[in-house]
Amino acid sequence: MNTHYISSQKLTIGRISEIISSGIRLELSREAAAAVKKCREYLDSKMDDIRRPVYGVTTGFGSLCNITIPEEDLSQLQHNLVMSHACGTGEKVRPEIVKIMLLLKIQSLSYGYSGVQTDTIQRLMDMFNNDILPVVYRQGSLGASGDLAPLAHLSLPLIGMGEVEYKGKVLPSAEVWETLGWKPLRLQSKEGLALLNGTQFMSAHAVWSLIRSKRLSEWADRIGAMSLDAFDGRIEPFWPQTHRVRPHQGQAETAKRFMELLDGSDIIKRQKEHVQDPYSFRCIPQVHGASKDTIRYVESVIETEINSATDNPTVFPDEDLIISAGNFHGQPLAIAMDMLAIALAELANISERRIYKLISGQRGLPKFLVAKPGLNSGFMIPQYTAASIVSQNKGLCTPASVDSIPSSQGQEDHVSMGANAATKLVRVVENTERVLAIELFNAAQALDFRRPLKSSWNIEKIHAAYRKSVPFIQDDTYMHPLIEKSIEFIRQ
Repeated sequence: MNTHYISSQKLTIGRISEIISSGIRLELSREAAAAVKKCREYLDSKMDDIRRPVYGVTTGFGSLCNITIPEEDLSQLQHNLVMSHACGTGEKVRPEIVKIMLLLKIQSLSYGYSGVQTDTIQRLMDMFNNDILPVVYRQGSLGASGDLAPLAHLSLPLIGMGEVEYKGKVLPSAEVWETLGWKPLRLQSKEGLALLNGTQFMSAHAVWSLIRSKRLSEWADRIGAMSLDAFDGRIEPFWPQTHRVRPHQGQAETAKRFMELLDGSDIIKRQKEHVQDPYSFRCIPQVHGASKDTIRYVESVIETEINSATDNPTVFPDEDLIISAGNFHGQPLAIAMDMLAIALAELANISERRIYKLISGQRGLPKFLVAKPGLNSGFMIPQYTAASIVSQNKGLCTPASVDSIPSSQGQEDHVSMGANAATKLVRVVENTERVLAIELFNAAQALDFRRPLKSSWNIEKIHAAYRKSVPFIQDDTYMHPLIEKSIEFIRQ
C-alpha cells in the first residue's frame, strides 16, 4: 500500500515508522475532508453573527487576548502570528523528525476541530509527499501554548516564507514554490493559531525516540546475552520460576528472551565454578525489564497524543461551541519523555558495567581483551568512552518537566518545558545506541576468546554478521572507525 489515508483511524507508532521508512504518500480521506470542510464553514458562519470575543479568532494572542481585532484585519492577524513567532534558534531539527512533525500536524488538523481550510492541509501534505521539509530549530518552545516557535518555522513555507530542505539543498521556500508553480496561502481566521498551537514538535521527537528505543531495547537483550555467555555467566537468574513470584511484565519478557537467545549454547550449559554473577548480569531481567515497561507506558501516552486535537480554541460545530482551553499543554508528554530518557539511560548504564567486567581479566578472559596486554592497551579506552557517555546521560536525565518559567506577562504562567525534554531525549537515545555498540564491540571480542566453545545459534549468527564489519582485534589498532561501524551495525 503506497498511500496512507488521513482519517480518524488510530495512528500508531508502528504505522508512522512504516510511513516514514517506506516513503508512503498521504491523502485526506473523504471522512476527514468532510469534517475539515464542515468545521471551516461553521467558523465562517459564526464570524457573521458572533457577539463575543473569541480568543485567537477575533482577538490578539497570549496576554493580548483582550484586544479585539477588526474583521478586515483577521487574515493579517494570522499571517503576523506565523511570522512573529518564528523565533527558533540553535541546531536544525533532523529532517526525519521534521517529516514526522508534518504528518502529526496534518493528523491533528484533520479531525475537524481546528477550523482550517482544506487547502492548508493539502499544502502540508504536498510538502510531505514531495519531501519538502521546513527548516526547524531545536530551541525556542516552552512546551505550552503549543510548540509555538518550532511550529511557526514549520508553517512559514505555507505563506511563502522561511527555508526548506529540498533535494539535498536548503532553499528559500519562495524559490521552491516558484519552481513548482505553487502560490503562498492566504490564511483565514484562526488558521495561524491552529498551525502554531499544538504539540507536534514534542510529539515528533517522542515518536522518533520510541521507534529507536524499541529497537535499542531489543539490541540490549541480544548484546547482553552475548556478554553473559562471553563472561561465562549463569542462566539460572533467567529461569521463569523467579519471575513468576515477581510478575512485572517486562522482567518476565526479558528473562524469557534470554532463555531463547542462549538456547543451545555450549558455554551457558557447562559447569560453573562461580556461584553468582555481578548484578550487571544477574539483574538483567529486572533492569532491562523496567525499561521495557517504561517504553510500553510512554508509547501509550504518545499514541493518545498523536491521535488528538491539540490546538486552541477547539471548535465543535455539532454543539455550536468554540472553547478556549489548554490541549496544547505538553505536561503529559514532558513527564513521559523524561521517563523514557531515564529508562534508556539505564540500558546504557548497565551496559557500561558489563563492558567493565568483560575487560577486567576475570573468568579466564585476558585483561583488556587482548592476548598481549601491556604491549597492547586493547579494549581499555572504549570503556572510558562508554563511561563518559553514561555520565553525560545522567546530566541529560535531569527532568525538564519539573521546571516552569512564566511567559506572556504572566498569562501563560505554567509551562511544561516538554520541548527541552524532547531534545534531551534524542541525545540520550543517540548516547545509548553508542554505549550498546561499544558493548557489542567488547562482547564479540570476548566471545572469540572462548573458542573452540560455541554460543547458541542465535548469538553465533549475530557474531558472524558482526565480524563481516568489525574484525577480531589481535594487536592495538585505530578503534574509532570500528566503534562507528559497530554503531552502524546495530542501527541497520
